[in-house]
Amino acid sequence: MDKNQIFRKIPKVDVLLEKEKIAEMVNHYGRKNVMAGITEELGRLREALGKVQDEVAAGKALADLEDKIAKNVEKRTKPRMELVINATGTVLHTNLGRAPIAYNHVMELVQKISGYSNLEYDITAGKRGERYAHFEKLLCELTGAEAAMAVNNNASSVLLILNSLAKDKEAIVSRGELIEIGGKFRIPDVMEASGATMVSVGTTNKTHLEDYEEAITEETAAILKVHTSNYRIVGFTESVTIDELTPLAKAHDVPVVEDLGSGVLIDLSKYGLSYEPTVQDSIRSGADVVCFSGDKLLGGPQAGIIVGKKKYIDRMKKNQLTRALRIDKFTAAALELTLLEYLSEEKAIQNIPTLRMITKSAEAVKKEAQKLLGVLEKYDFNAEIELVSLESQIGGGSLPLERLPGYGVAIVPKEISVATFEERLRKLPVPIIARVADNKLLLDVRTIEPSQYNIIGDMLESMEAFGK
Repeated sequence: MDKNQIFRKIPKVDVLLEKEKIAEMVNHYGRKNVMAGITEELGRLREALGKVQDEVAAGKALADLEDKIAKNVEKRTKPRMELVINATGTVLHTNLGRAPIAYNHVMELVQKISGYSNLEYDITAGKRGERYAHFEKLLCELTGAEAAMAVNNNASSVLLILNSLAKDKEAIVSRGELIEIGGKFRIPDVMEASGATMVSVGTTNKTHLEDYEEAITEETAAILKVHTSNYRIVGFTESVTIDELTPLAKAHDVPVVEDLGSGVLIDLSKYGLSYEPTVQDSIRSGADVVCFSGDKLLGGPQAGIIVGKKKYIDRMKKNQLTRALRIDKFTAAALELTLLEYLSEEKAIQNIPTLRMITKSAEAVKKEAQKLLGVLEKYDFNAEIELVSLESQIGGGSLPLERLPGYGVAIVPKEISVATFEERLRKLPVPIIARVADNKLLLDVRTIEPSQYNIIGDMLESMEAFGK
């Protein structure tokens, strides 16, 4: 085979641009994007032709060029963030976006953020307003706090609080609460970035009230209490509660700050889950400032929510860091819609996807799994498919020891490995993210919307996911 003759068959760029299919792509995607796709695919073609051993393979590589350019340009111009089906059973899956926003909330958000809004405009007074005004009263009503605000995540909350209250001063924290919050972001590092000097007391497993008392000096500006929501120390342990710390802090005129982490406004023990301290509990116990995440157990958008005494919240609102850490119009609107659901606990459980998923009974999950099984059995898939009992988890660093009993569908392909099948599911038009255990692919329905059952079946059939 004459390689030089094969290489001479590679079309020139100007010839490709005159092709009808390529010309249409230029009109749709723009010349710059199409040229980038052409350049990349021509490079790959030359590399491939250098390796082929026969003219048939070379001819096929040349014939596929236009299709490869089209796929390249389409991929290049397609948003990288896309909808996926969460079949893992992890409700607050950090890698998959944590708390999903309620569909009806998204539809309402479209109206509010696709045009102009009164984000920072007081319509009644006809002058500049405050973006926190849309949800501050709601948060105060729900938590019992005097004032509230929000920043872009809970690490920002801790940063802003300590920078506002303890910059160039000392903040006391228990050694047993120096947690890592994911991605190697750690409480000591956040405290250092805030400008506060960390004073750690006690030991990993035991901290006593006198440890705090002995550490207080004239330089002490805050006592930080961090709820270890993403892990548990059991056995020979002791910690100091907020209501124990409050009298000590008041005696020294020092604010008590509690980082609740996942944050929850409903007593989840009523729904068969482990008790998790609520924001209301912290405020009632005397915490001066409490912060927590918006996209964990609250079930809303990513945000760091701060509630507490007005005099402290006002200092944070005036801090120059606040502008750098502030939430945008989408977050403000989504947070307000989420909080409105909490005016009725029943509505919150029903309408907020996160709460609905984690409080759903095993029997209810089993019925959903049977529905998915019924959908998949309608197809003649080359696989063994069965109903199985599963354990889901809440995720997102919330209630780490909690396991939610439920059900799902197990699939074992007959002609390909489970690992290959799992990879193919991730490459579907709507990627399915599942988990593998005991050489079975598991679809945990606790985190799958019923409206997605038929989509799953149709995609598996159309993509021939089970074939070699």
